[in-house]
Amino acid sequence: MTKHQKRLSAPNSWPVERKTETFTVKAGSGPHGREGVPLVVLMRDVLGYADSKKEARYALNNDAVLVNGDAVSDESRPIGMFDILAFTQREEYYRVFPDEGGRLALTEIDADAAGSKLGKIDDLQQVPGGDTQLNLHDGQNLLVEDGEQYSGGDSVVVDNETSEVVAHFPYEEGELVTAVRGQHAGEIGRIEEIQVTPGSGDNGVLVEGIADSDDFETVEPYVVVIDENFVEGGLEDGSAEADSEDAADHETEEDDE
Repeated sequence: MTKHQKRLSAPNSWPVERKTETFTVKAGSGPHGREGVPLVVLMRDVLGYADSKKEARYALNNDAVLVNGDAVSDESRPIGMFDILAFTQREEYYRVFPDEGGRLALTEIDADAAGSKLGKIDDLQQVPGGDTQLNLHDGQNLLVEDGEQYSGGDSVVVDNETSEVVAHFPYEEGELVTAVRGQHAGEIGRIEEIQVTPGSGDNGVLVEGIADSDDFETVEPYVVVIDENFVEGGLEDGSAEADSEDAADHETEEDDE
């Protein structure tokens, strides 16, 4: 298996320029699967906090970067949707959020909001003892008591320190959602109607836009129920995605070996 990742074949969600260089960093194993962006790409190409992998490693080895509350030492660790990045020495905090076109961007948040993260329930199952295991979109598994009813498609807010569920948002009509993939990625609105599709096809979702957003229609796997706090402060103003002319990559095939 190759150790390299060509820019032209990188997932569309990666915030990298395709034609500045041939190669970029390949994501390591971890959450989010192939869609996860290597941490060094965000530090170097998006935020400009490092000029090379060596500088990124130095910051990580000093526990200066937290992902969902945990110190990270692997610069290739995949970062994906709704992860929380904390740069402790700078006292800066970001949430990974889908931008227009499906590319992952960074929304600046305050320290209090960085204490928890949002997760979409992909599926759930009963475990011995009567508890319920929630399997989230990023691979995290949570055990919850069987007192509250959860369903696939719901969203939960998870405390980064205790891994406890501190809020639950059901997937139902009237709830606030964002599209995370497809041509409406990054748009926010409220579910107007869930259109059940007979057979094995995905259900359709009609979403009523909020503020200046237009109404749109997408499929069920493309929407995530979100908290009202995601709208406060303006998502458009919080994007930290770098300008294409300033995000040149210094990575070469020899550097990756």
